[in-house]
Amino acid sequence: MRRLPVYFLLDTSGSMYGEPIQALNNALSGMVNNLRSDAQALDSLWISIITFDREVKEVVPLTELVQFRLPEITCPQSGPTNTGAALKFVMEKVQQDVIKSSETQKGDWKPLLFLFTDGKPSDVQLYHEMTAEIKNFDFGTVVGCAAGHLANDAMLKQLTNNVVHLDSADSQTLKTFFKWVSETIEQGNKSQGTGEAPKLPPPPSEITVVI
Repeated sequence: MRRLPVYFLLDTSGSMYGEPIQALNNALSGMVNNLRSDAQALDSLWISIITFDREVKEVVPLTELVQFRLPEITCPQSGPTNTGAALKFVMEKVQQDVIKSSETQKGDWKPLLFLFTDGKPSDVQLYHEMTAEIKNFDFGTVVGCAAGHLANDAMLKQLTNNVVHLDSADSQTLKTFFKWVSETIEQGNKSQGTGEAPKLPPPPSEITVVI
């Protein structure tokens, strides 16, 4: 079975400390449970969790859904948001992880990338450099999520046309968002092999699509 690699880049900078990081943990757990109820996802889905604040950390390397275990994600009480470094890291991991097709085997499906942030990049120059690389790479879909009033929609629009905005990073909003993410992944799974980019499902009312 060909794999569908899905990478999550999650902002764990100081502004996520407290209730937001607890809400993020709960929402991610709910998303994984939703995906496990999809037989096709169980067959093909592989997930990686990468966090970024002052440092970039691979919390869970690319792991098949059946074996996936979500640890508790933590964040510092303060510190910068090194989004550019996170994009550089995920590009390196994708190039290492994703199996390319050859004469003897079919490679993985195009990877999906979800970036969640409640702020704006601290490493702006590197961020601009990496958005160009991400756009040139053959991702199946890249989705950017800006949560709260400090998140910068325009910066995410430089990365991808698929940008959504959440009014807050509270528990209910994040739960709704990651349920939508699970539906997006399932849609991506079903569209593999058609030659078309997966279509994003209609977002719920808590999620604003940034035009």
